[in-house]
Amino acid sequence: MAITEVTFQNYQTEVAQSASPVLLDFYADWCGPCKMLHPELEAFAESANDIKVCQINVDNAQELAQLFGILSIPTLVLIKNGQEAARRVGGCEKADIDAFVRENV
Repeated sequence: MAITEVTFQNYQTEVAQSASPVLLDFYADWCGPCKMLHPELEAFAESANDIKVCQINVDNAQELAQLFGILSIPTLVLIKNGQEAARRVGGCEKADIDAFVRENV
């Protein structure tokens, strides 16, 4: 599954109304740890057919970063039934992402 870019304008459609769980990656283009996380997130997205993976650029969607209280990036937030189910801050590998999601789905 491809990673979907989420903005304030498409948040309701892509995340809040999603029938499947959604993994949100809050990131910024200038963030080194975010750049290191991206290929791991892509690998996870390709293998996880039952989880929708989305990214939110905190510089372009400051409203969403504020709404979620994002203080550090990268931050992964798992959404189930339109509500936050879990959160993880910092870089990680595909296996860590998979474990985080499976523990909280």
